Amino acid sequence: MLNPAKPSDTNAPSHDQVYRQMRTRIMHGELAPGTALTLRGLGREFGVSMTPAREAIRRLAAEGALTLSSSGRVTTPDLGNDRIEELAALRGLLEPELASRALPRAHIALIDRLQVINQTIAEAISKQDPVAYLRTNLEFHRTLYLRAQAPAMLAMTETVWLQLGPTMCALYGRLRRTEPPQNHRTIIAALRAGDEPGLRLAVRTDVTQGLKMLVG
Repeated sequence: MLNPAKPSDTNAPSHDQVYRQMRTRIMHGELAPGTALTLRGLGREFGVSMTPAREAIRRLAAEGALTLSSSGRVTTPDLGNDRIEELAALRGLLEPELASRALPRAHIALIDRLQVINQTIAEAISKQDPVAYLRTNLEFHRTLYLRAQAPAMLAMTETVWLQLGPTMCALYGRLRRTEPPQNHRTIIAALRAGDEPGLRLAVRTDVTQGLKMLVG
């Protein structure tokens, strides 16, 4: 069930507020795969008319965050194996490149920040909270990739995360992890050592390993 939400930026168009908040929820897996949404329901939740709700849905559907059926039914993506494999392959291509571009700018403060985020991931795991796990896991990667100074590539990566959000959260909920991903520690070690091949391998393994379990 969606938590009640109120638009946070009163200067932004109402459809943009709905769009941004729903985009975050979908990316972080707060909605399960195949969750149905309605214009009336979104309008009631966000306190907007059906027009901004419709515009928000249109934008999210254009990014692959929502699926529109021929009958007009709106749902979060419920991905098949072929689609999961395709998106996992995209992560395996884009994210090692972002990490590689970030490496020359990986100062000590960044590495320390990644370690702090990894500890937050551990706390989410201890609480068996898959949404918090996914949110902090993506924060770990985004924090690193921002140092790449490659906004177009990062935007493409975030679109992949958006399409995978419900599926990844469902996966993490099933895995029942007991500790942070080992690959995160390998990523941090490679950053410290300036090991570009090792960093690429660690990132590629980290972002594809879990998704492969869905289609194995």
